[in-house]
Amino acid sequence: METTPDFELVAASLRADSSDLDAFVPTLAAKLCEALPEQVDVQRRGLLGRGPVRRVDVFVGEHRYELRYERKQCRATRARVVRGIVLKTEEVPLDVWIDELSRDLAEEAHRSERSRLALERLLGA
Repeated sequence: METTPDFELVAASLRADSSDLDAFVPTLAAKLCEALPEQVDVQRRGLLGRGPVRRVDVFVGEHRYELRYERKQCRATRARVVRGIVLKTEEVPLDVWIDELSRDLAEEAHRSERSRLALERLLGA
């Protein structure tokens, strides 16, 4: 039986290179889009959306994780969404955002084979 990656491994993978936000944000967006194409929305600046990453939204279960990147600063939020209605949104530090997203992804992977395979793609396994 395949084992599901744990949340610490996912968090470490997502956190890699977070000290350089100019490199971190587009790398994170690319990793998430590749692994979870149906759960990730990336908005870019510029003509035809080909510019730098402006916002990354990740939908996991009842949560929407949003990362906005402007003027070399990240603003990370986590929202609880039920039937398309946002019930609560809270701003959190980037490290907390990564940990919470990682935990939700790992929990979802425990419940679903499809999610487990997506998480393995995210980790490059």
